[in-house]
Amino acid sequence: MSLPLAGLKILDFTTLLPGPYATQLLADMGAKVLRIESPTRPDLVKLMPPFVGTCEQKVSAAHATLNRNKQSMTLDLKHPEAKAIIHKLLPEYDIVIEQFRPGVMQRLGLDYSALKEIQPQLIYCSITGYGQTGPLKDRAGHDINYLALSGLASFSGRKDTGPILSGTQVADIAGGSHHAVMAIMAAHIQRMSTNEGQYLDISMSDAAMALTTMFGSNALASGEDPELGGEMLNGGLFYDYYQTSDDRYISVGSLEPNFAMALLTVLELTDLKNKVADQSEQSQQKIRTAISDKISTQPLAYWQAEFEKVDACVEPVLTMNEAACHPHFVARGMIIEAKDVGGNSIQQINSALPFKRDSAHQAGKKLGADTKAILKKLGYSDDQVDELNCF
Repeated sequence: MSLPLAGLKILDFTTLLPGPYATQLLADMGAKVLRIESPTRPDLVKLMPPFVGTCEQKVSAAHATLNRNKQSMTLDLKHPEAKAIIHKLLPEYDIVIEQFRPGVMQRLGLDYSALKEIQPQLIYCSITGYGQTGPLKDRAGHDINYLALSGLASFSGRKDTGPILSGTQVADIAGGSHHAVMAIMAAHIQRMSTNEGQYLDISMSDAAMALTTMFGSNALASGEDPELGGEMLNGGLFYDYYQTSDDRYISVGSLEPNFAMALLTVLELTDLKNKVADQSEQSQQKIRTAISDKISTQPLAYWQAEFEKVDACVEPVLTMNEAACHPHFVARGMIIEAKDVGGNSIQQINSALPFKRDSAHQAGKKLGADTKAILKKLGYSDDQVDELNCF
């Protein structure tokens, strides 16, 4: 059975993480993605070690994953011939995704208004930090800034240390990647019935604010802001991480009474069962201290063995390599192999989508690997390709 997005063709003008991860998801689902990049301005992801592949085809491991199942073309968008090349590609590629600051694609003559004249059914998705409108639309930013401005960082952390950095780029991925994919898919479904394309304005800071849905709703209703370490799921209860005797950690999410009782039984702390439901700071601190003291007496392996016997919402904090080898994720197919251009296998993290490929995944290629082949397919002769200096 073919993949669900087979037949969709996307021109990808994005860089770094948000857009490339969005198009990685689309490519994993079968879309044909042509990533168009600058020949002179390197994507920082390409420079991140470690590197994988053979000597002449080495790429960064992150690049090899983010550009999985895509073609790569270099093109200087400021070159006079670049616009003509994009125009020739548009009849085949009817979805565009870009990640420049507002106004950049317009100055290049490659904005939605210009391109829809050539491709009326065009779906055009722009990903930016603050969106195409509003007083901050031209402002630079990164994931940490979007989380801060949206309010999310204000209750993510500890009272004694303040906001903390996340282990992954929440606004980049939830906003720039997942929201973009959802919007593109919704627009594609709508286009199938209306034959009309549309422009999609995706803001990573908007997405970060949208992710506060539970705490944010409570804040708007009550007028009171959520506090660091003061809410049910951010440290106000015994729902937390606890350090073992060998300086590892386990996660305790035993909120419901049956799970809490299983937790206390394993820890031999059943005398605290009547305090679990008491959400006062004094009671919760007593429970946290008792759990912490108990868990600190044994190494991680001991607690893993004990909690594997019960259903208590308690799991070890694994390293990435431990997680990759965990029988559950192995069984779920979350570690896959992609082939580089030389046929060598590269291990990668799979997307969490339920669509499986019949053929092997293709690892991300070196910059511009498909440029000449694509130009020839567009009708450029060998001599014309050699004369072009826009890639």
